[in-house]
Amino acid sequence: MSDFAKSYLGRLRGTVGSRLLLVPGMRVVVEDGAGAILLQLRSDYGVWGLPGGVPDEGEGAEAVAIRETEEETGIRIADPLPFGFASDPAHEVWTYPNGDRCHYFTLLYAARTFSGELIASNDESLRVGWFRPDALPDLMPVMQRTLDAYGRFRATGLFQSI
Repeated sequence: MSDFAKSYLGRLRGTVGSRLLLVPGMRVVVEDGAGAILLQLRSDYGVWGLPGGVPDEGEGAEAVAIRETEEETGIRIADPLPFGFASDPAHEVWTYPNGDRCHYFTLLYAARTFSGELIASNDESLRVGWFRPDALPDLMPVMQRTLDAYGRFRATGLFQSI
C-alpha cells in the first residue's frame, strides 16, 4: 500500500472515488537571503511549483507547512508566517491526472529561516532548486498567483486573499 493510500486523504479517496472534495491545504514560499525562491518540479503534473500539501489527522496547519516542505524538498523551515489564503474555485479546483478532483482552501505561508540540504528527487519531486524571481521556470498558474500574492504581501504587509 502506498504512502498516499495510507494517508487520511488516500483513505477518503478509497471511499468516495474521484468526486470533488473540499480540502484544507498549505502552500509555502521559501525565500533565501538573496531573494531566491525554492521550487519543486512536481511528479504529478511535471511542472514547477511551491512545496505544500494537506494535513494528516490531528495535524495543525503550521506543522503541515513544515512537514510538507521538508518531505518535498529536504529543507526544514522555521517560523513559517501566514501571509494569505487561497480559495477561489477558478484557481483552487484541481483535477489530477488520475481524475481525482479537489477544491483547496489553502493557507499560504512564507519562510525565510530554514536548514537542511535539497533532495535530488523523490516520489513527489522530480527536481528541487532555488530560482531568482526574475528567472522562474514555467510554473503552475496557481503557484504564480501565490508568488504574486507574496509580492503584494511583502510590499504592503497586508494579508492576501486570492
